[in-house]
Amino acid sequence: MSENQKKPLKLVVVGGVAGGASAAARVRRLDEKAEIVMFEKGRHVSFSNCCLPYHLSGTIADSEDLVLMTPEKFRSQYNIDARTDSEVTGIDRDRKCVTVKNLLTGETYEESFDKLVLSPGANPIFPSSIEGIERENVYAVRNVEDIRALKAAAEKEGTDNIAVVGGGFIGIEVAENLRNAGKNVSVIEGTEQIMPPFDYDMVQILHKELDDNGVSLYVSTTVTAIGDRWVKAIKNGKELEIPADIVVMAAGVAPETKLAKQAGLEIGKTRGIKVNHNYQTSDPDIYAVGDAIEIFQDLTHAEGRLALAGPAQWQARAAADHICGTCGRRKGYIGSSCIRVFGQNAAATGLSEKAAERAGYTYDSVLVFPPDKVGLMPESHYLAFKLIFEVPTGRILGAQAIGKGEADKRVDVIAAMITMNATLEDLKDLELCYSPVFGTAKDVVNQAALVGLNILYGKYRQVHVNEVRGLVEKGAYIIDVREEPEFAAGHLKGAHNIPLSRLRSRMDEIPRDLPVYLHCRSSQRSYYALCCLQGAGFRNLYNISGSYLGISLYEYFNDKTEGRTPILDRYNFN
Repeated sequence: MSENQKKPLKLVVVGGVAGGASAAARVRRLDEKAEIVMFEKGRHVSFSNCCLPYHLSGTIADSEDLVLMTPEKFRSQYNIDARTDSEVTGIDRDRKCVTVKNLLTGETYEESFDKLVLSPGANPIFPSSIEGIERENVYAVRNVEDIRALKAAAEKEGTDNIAVVGGGFIGIEVAENLRNAGKNVSVIEGTEQIMPPFDYDMVQILHKELDDNGVSLYVSTTVTAIGDRWVKAIKNGKELEIPADIVVMAAGVAPETKLAKQAGLEIGKTRGIKVNHNYQTSDPDIYAVGDAIEIFQDLTHAEGRLALAGPAQWQARAAADHICGTCGRRKGYIGSSCIRVFGQNAAATGLSEKAAERAGYTYDSVLVFPPDKVGLMPESHYLAFKLIFEVPTGRILGAQAIGKGEADKRVDVIAAMITMNATLEDLKDLELCYSPVFGTAKDVVNQAALVGLNILYGKYRQVHVNEVRGLVEKGAYIIDVREEPEFAAGHLKGAHNIPLSRLRSRMDEIPRDLPVYLHCRSSQRSYYALCCLQGAGFRNLYNISGSYLGISLYEYFNDKTEGRTPILDRYNFN
C-alpha cells in the first residue's frame, strides 16, 4: 500500500483538559488525516481548572468563562470528535478497543483505536477515617460543576463559616477567594505548615499573611468528624470544634489509575501509571500523561508525581510527537510553582532544604531580604529570597521567594539556571534587565549568589533564622548593629546595641573568647560589621541570616497561636 493509501491513524483520548485535549490538538496539527476521538466523563472537555477558585470571589464572574473549548469548537476548529458525559469503563488491549458508557442515556458501546492516550487526572482525597465525610455539606474542587455547586452553597443565607481541609495550592486559593467573598474561613492542615514546596522558615510569611487577612489557620491539626455546622479536629492531643457550615476537602489528590489497573498496565512506586521517556505505558500503543502518571525528579532521579498544568501540557506534546513518529528525550521535572496569598506573591523551584536532605545532598542555604526594586520607588518592598545550593560544588538546587513584588520572575531565573546545571558562580555574574521600576542593578538573585559564595568559600559563618530562639534562650552574645532609634523600636531580648556607625570606636566592648552573633534589619549591615571586625582580628563571629526582619516573620505566627514567650520585645515587619 502506498503512502497515500495508508490507513489513517485512529487516536482515542481518555480525558480532556490540559493533558488529553493538548495531546489531541497536537496530533491534529501533525496529522490532518488522523481520526481523533476524545472522551470526557464530565460535562466540559476543556476548562481552566487552575482558575476555578477565582469564581468563588467573583474575580471570574461568569462560570461559563471557565469553559475554554466546547465539543462543537473541537469539531469545527480541529476536526476532533469530543464526547462529554462519556465514561470509558474498560480497555481491551488485545482487540484494541475501549468500552464507553454514555452517562446521559446509559448506553454502552465500544470504540476501536490504533493508539490510546490516557489522561484521567486525579481525584480529591476523601479520607474514610473522617466521620461524616459523605455529608452533603462536604465539597471538592475538581471541575466547573464542582465550583458552581460550592459557590451556590456558599451564597445561601446563613452560610457564614467555611472550613477548608488542606493547605496546598487548591486549599489556599479556595480559602483566599472565600475570604474575599466575605466568609469566615478556617484552614485545617495536618502537617506543621501549609504549602509543601516551601521550607518552614519561608512559609511563616504566608502563615502570617493568612492570619493578617482574617483566615483562622490550624496547623498540625487532624480532622476527625464533620457535622451539620462544625468540624471536630485534634491538635496536640486536644479536641477542637471549629464552626463550619461548609467543608471543602483539599487534602491532596490520588492518581486515577482504575482503568490502567484493569487493563493490566504497570503502576509505579508512587501509585501513578508508569511511563517511559515517550510517555508510553507498559503497552507501547497506550500512552499516559498528566496527574495520573509517575515521572522522576530531575535533581534526585527519584520517582514522583506532579499535579501541575504546565508539565501535563509538555507531556501531552511529547506523547503526541511520538505517536506521529518523533522520539523525545527523557526529561524529569524540577517542580516550579507559584501562588498569590492575598498581598504576598510566592514562588518556588527545585529542591527545598527538606527535599535536599531527603535526597542525601550535602547543602547549605542563604536567606536575604533585599528590595524588589530601587528603594526610592514608591512600590519598593522587601523580597524574602532563599537559595539552596550543594556543598562544595556550589551547584544550585532550589530557590523560594515571597514578597509583594515579582517573586515568580526571580524564581523563573533560578529554574532556568537549575535546568542548565548552573552554580553560584554562574548566577553571580548573570546579566539581567534593570530599571528602577523593575528591580535593582544588582538583582535579588545576584545578591543571593554573592552571599552564598561567601558561605561556600568560608568568608564568614552564619546561623539560620530557626536557630536564633535557642541562642536567645541560652543567653548568647548577640550584637544588633542597627542605629539606636531602630533598636529602640524593637530588638531581640538580651541583645547588645553597637551601631555600625560607632563600631570602630566600641570594639573593645566585644568579647573575643566566646561566639558573637551579629544582626541588623536584613543581614547587610551586620555583614559589613562582620568584615570590619574580622579585619581587626576577630575570629569568633557569626552573621544571623535574615536578621531582625527574618526573625520577626519567623517567630510571629507561632508566638501568637501557640502562646509561647517571644524572643523579641517587638516585631518589625518593615
